[in-house]
Amino acid sequence: MTAGSPAPAVLPPPGLDGLEAHWSRLVTTPGLDGVGRTWHVLDNQVADPTVTLLCVHGNPTWAYLWRDLIANAPPTVRVVAMDQLDMGYSERTGTSRRLQQRIEDLDVLTEELQLTSPVVTVAHDWGGPISLGWAERHREQMAGIVLMNTAVHQPAGSPAPRLIRLVRTGGILQKVCVSTPGFVRGTMVLTRPRVGRPIRRAYEAPYRTADRRTAIGAFVEDIPLSDDHPSRPALDEVAAGLSDLAGIPALLLWGPSDPVFSDLYLNDLAARLPGAEIHRFEGAGHLLPEDADVASAVYAWWDGFDRPAQPVAPVPERAPMWAALDRMAENTEVAMVEMGPTGTQITFAQLHAEVGRVAAGLVELGVAKGDRVALLVPPGIDLAVCVFACWRIGAVVVIADAGLGARGMSRALTSADPAYLIGIPRALAAARTLRWPGVRISSTNVPQPLAGLLDVKSTLGELRRSGEGRPLPPPPASFDVAGIGFTSGATGPAKGVIYRHHQMEAQRDALVDLYGISSSDRLVAAFGPFALFGPIMGIPSVVPDAEVTAPGSLTARALAEAAQAVQATLVFASPAALANAAKTASGMSPGHRAALQDVRLVMSAGAPVPVGVLRSTVDLMPHAEAHTPYGMTEVLPVADISLTEIVAIGPGNGVCVGDPVPGAEVAISPLDPAGGASGALTGESGVVGEVCIRAPHTRDGYDKLWATDQAASLPYGWHRSGDVGHLDEAGRLWIEGRMGDIVTTPHGPVTPVGIEHAISTLPDVSDAAAVGVGPPGTQQLVVVVVPAGHIRHPDLADEALADRVRARAGGEVAAVLMAPSLPVDKRHNSKIDRPRIARWAEEVLAGGRMGQL
Repeated sequence: MTAGSPAPAVLPPPGLDGLEAHWSRLVTTPGLDGVGRTWHVLDNQVADPTVTLLCVHGNPTWAYLWRDLIANAPPTVRVVAMDQLDMGYSERTGTSRRLQQRIEDLDVLTEELQLTSPVVTVAHDWGGPISLGWAERHREQMAGIVLMNTAVHQPAGSPAPRLIRLVRTGGILQKVCVSTPGFVRGTMVLTRPRVGRPIRRAYEAPYRTADRRTAIGAFVEDIPLSDDHPSRPALDEVAAGLSDLAGIPALLLWGPSDPVFSDLYLNDLAARLPGAEIHRFEGAGHLLPEDADVASAVYAWWDGFDRPAQPVAPVPERAPMWAALDRMAENTEVAMVEMGPTGTQITFAQLHAEVGRVAAGLVELGVAKGDRVALLVPPGIDLAVCVFACWRIGAVVVIADAGLGARGMSRALTSADPAYLIGIPRALAAARTLRWPGVRISSTNVPQPLAGLLDVKSTLGELRRSGEGRPLPPPPASFDVAGIGFTSGATGPAKGVIYRHHQMEAQRDALVDLYGISSSDRLVAAFGPFALFGPIMGIPSVVPDAEVTAPGSLTARALAEAAQAVQATLVFASPAALANAAKTASGMSPGHRAALQDVRLVMSAGAPVPVGVLRSTVDLMPHAEAHTPYGMTEVLPVADISLTEIVAIGPGNGVCVGDPVPGAEVAISPLDPAGGASGALTGESGVVGEVCIRAPHTRDGYDKLWATDQAASLPYGWHRSGDVGHLDEAGRLWIEGRMGDIVTTPHGPVTPVGIEHAISTLPDVSDAAAVGVGPPGTQQLVVVVVPAGHIRHPDLADEALADRVRARAGGEVAAVLMAPSLPVDKRHNSKIDRPRIARWAEEVLAGGRMGQL
């Protein structure tokens, strides 16, 4: 390590973006190095604080990194953020300082600062091990630990970050880190989105010359990439000491798009701090405090310490999810049918036996209770076998369907970090290419060369053979985690939703009770995940021949052939699937139509279902009652309504989704003038706000999204759905859109769905979207319509059509645009992507090119 030239500590120049001059002071530690050293420290100097946040930056930043924590600190919270020696505006000592010395430096500084209150250490990057080394010396004073994109250990079998290895190569370190400001500027490039010039200037300000950048290179050189590195013992000591900190509350905040500290290091820290709360800011990168609002997360976490612990409510004893299979272990009736070229089917007795063999085989392979197992298997028999086998041995099922797309799947699986991954060969190829985690198990037999290429450790066939005749472990308890299912990603990055066994059991029972499902029913699951509900409920089920990632590809013939295979009485399908089935009804034979005569109930959910689609569906299945259950990945069902009720109620502001189902409570958190849901929950009719739900079958939480989970769980025990709506005088729930789709005009918030439905009743309009354009609070309402007659390219609506749209909208519409179609989500092919439409409309109205939407 090369030492730089000595230079005194100084105060930052005035005018650095977001930095208040009165926060800065110089603090001298008289005995350090035998000569005394002077530090630059940001300190809000709160007297008699309830807690002190001790903030430690990494390389190549400085205390400026923590300005938002200081600016947003509650009145009783002191925030101390120092510039490490030789960094920022602290003294340039002319010495070389390794990890052990920097821990001792921090110890001396805090002694001089006389921190007497409880301390929460907050650290980023190389500041992580330094702060943890300090915490291990001050265990009795520690109130909490906050870590962001850092590491204390290189997990076995994984190389050190490529970027660090590159910088450490040959003469690159001196050139990039010291001779030029390349390392500082490169760090700014890692921000997502890239920070503006004033912030970049502020980060670069202390490092204008090579002499002031010497420690940047020294920090990089001090990363122990080998076992004989001088700082390896100190880092290993910090890592080993984390076991002594395991009882201290911890919060891990992470930018998963970091090319240096990937989720590999997050998972390592989570294993070492098993009680830590975790929040991954999807899309954020290495410089997390610039990419995300970490201050709000930190203070919400600290504020939660003052809340009394909520008691765990007892749950009624219910039959486990595999109870119906156990009950029908000797039943030779067909349990599941897969339509398509093979027409594969399995009886209940065979399914029960298959589940037992695969479950025991998984145990033999090493799968243990609590292990996460990702299932990348299409809906059907193999998926059912895998799900029930995992549940039976207490493994946690991770479901991220193909509708998320490759990028969405990568995000989901990286976040969930499964220990095992079961998939079809195509999915395993994607897992290898995209480096999805988990020991790979093929759902089909694969030849050895391919198995080696895909790194396949076992197959379902091998699991069946190894599990034959072996006993199963004790079943999981009702409070054990059963699964993690990902949301559709239609309203942002898909979120992992955690369910415990008792919540899934309650969901099953709610559906059975709501629709009077009995052993005489048979189910067509035209929405893949619902294929599992057949064996869960003990009734035969069939998956029709349609593209898994395109529900709208379901034809009337495919639906009828599926119904014929099991003599179906129940159909569950997305609105897009039913719409296409109705469109293709002309291709049905008399035999096909006869196969749909026994259907007594059609259910469609995932997005608002147009009345016309429900009517066309009933035309196909004349003895069926059409229902639209309302719910979401986090809780289903919430409410329910039939076509008969929809027609009787008539139009209103939004979509009426009916009465809350038995056991579910629905309340509204009223909107404020800015479009936020800040009001106390109410059941008063006509109040518009966020729909909040409480039910036994509500999700347990969000996976590694602590801040999101907290925000969506207020008040305690309720789920904030993100939907906006109201209750009518009869207590029925109406949905008016998503909270994120509210148009915040100068006159107040406007919800989109009621406007869209009114416009869609025009004879020359087949679909419509109402979006806001402009800054929040001053947005203008813009409507994009799909004309009934086909158009090839987007365009401005002619004056006559625009006038008709404005008349139906009942308010001020700034512009009316036309498009050939509206973008929708991949999972249901039904949810309008309003944020995408809003971005397109804003660009068009600002004079941009009117490209395809």
